[in-house]
Amino acid sequence: MRSFIELENMKFFANHGVLKQEKKIGNEYVVTLRVKFDLSMALISDNLPSTINYAEVYEVIKKEISIHSELIEYVAGRILRAIHLNWPQIEEINLKLSKLNPPINGEIDKASVILNWERRV
Repeated sequence: MRSFIELENMKFFANHGVLKQEKKIGNEYVVTLRVKFDLSMALISDNLPSTINYAEVYEVIKKEISIHSELIEYVAGRILRAIHLNWPQIEEINLKLSKLNPPINGEIDKASVILNWERRV
């Protein structure tokens, strides 16, 4: 059986960006995370240690997104590495980090970075 936990559309405010305006004013960011790992023990034990505590995952993401960076690619990479280090039982990580209303001369809702990491067997 394949099993996943997904945290969808987590919203944060941060000051990432290359432009002075972005660093000063800040912007809204949205993160969606999907992790694959073996949930079989949680399905029969009803015991938190048999799964991944998604409140803890949220706090890791919140911490990493609060650290200023110029590139959202770098922020996404930091988040992915932190999740991988904190929960080595994860087999796959899918992460989408979106910057809402990016400073582009045109109509655009968001700019996103999507990362996918899989454990090599």
